[in-house]
Amino acid sequence: MMSLPMNAFARTIVALAAFACALPAQAQQVAGAFSQGRTHLYVSGGAGSSFGESYVVIGAGVDYFLLDGLSAGLAFESWSGADPGFTKITPSVRYVFYGMQTVKPYVGAFYRRTYLERLEDLDSFGARAGAYLQAGRNSYIGAGVVYESYVDCETGIYRECDSTYGEISFTIAF
Repeated sequence: MMSLPMNAFARTIVALAAFACALPAQAQQVAGAFSQGRTHLYVSGGAGSSFGESYVVIGAGVDYFLLDGLSAGLAFESWSGADPGFTKITPSVRYVFYGMQTVKPYVGAFYRRTYLERLEDLDSFGARAGAYLQAGRNSYIGAGVVYESYVDCETGIYRECDSTYGEISFTIAF
């Protein structure tokens, strides 16, 4: 058995410890803003249409990354400027393909509860896909498409029970 001088042994232990400590940091560098334990706050806004009316839509939400790339979130939207007004509460999951260089594609699924003024509330399920583009050190602009299907929907009252629409968001990661 070969023995190392105490000085070389100590340097070897220090080097192995530094390497072991660098592994989680290196993994976080790869996943970056989409790494486990990170939180994203986002805002959204724009125009929407429903019930044959045009609405102003504003929203906000939070995502927490359970694993690198995989988040669970909760969002709130307010649709105003037409009748009936309504709000939406949306728990969701999303996976971000963080290994891509410039553009970070994402896919996700959600359940949504819509609270309507003077009408029965609605439940829906949906899926989304899109991409994030880095706008700053910890900020991203997102754009994508969403498919949503309403449960127990009567087409005579609501006109459409399935919809596909675009989404744009601005995200800040902590």
